[in-house]
Amino acid sequence: MKKEVFMKFFSEESPVLLLCRAALSFSWIYQGAVPKIVCQSTGEIDLLGHVIPVYQWACMAVTWMGVVEILFGIYLLVARKSWAFWLNVLTLFSLLIYVALFEPELFTLPFNPLTLNIALVALSLIAIKELNKNGNAHDAASH
Repeated sequence: MKKEVFMKFFSEESPVLLLCRAALSFSWIYQGAVPKIVCQSTGEIDLLGHVIPVYQWACMAVTWMGVVEILFGIYLLVARKSWAFWLNVLTLFSLLIYVALFEPELFTLPFNPLTLNIALVALSLIAIKELNKNGNAHDAASH
């Protein structure tokens, strides 16, 4: 029964939306798990250190941020409303501003926050367009 519900949920969506969901979810889950929880990157701790000066607190905050990112990634995989993807866009632009203010030198690195976030914003906008297209098709079918 659970498999049928799962298959029905995803079979009603366009392949484009499914691909956007998968890529965005993977990005958030990976970024939450690997650099924040499993390997706890010093870069993540240093970035947060600008607002949380106590090292141990910054480490704990990075871990909790990782948990939230994983949960958000899972949510994006199943979100049926476009507001979740708009929240993603807002969050990614906010993170860009934070990095620009506190560690602008990160923008010179390969696969830096700017290139990564712009790609994720583009995927979010595509997902929003697909959700709106699917929503309009579902509304028309119900009338």
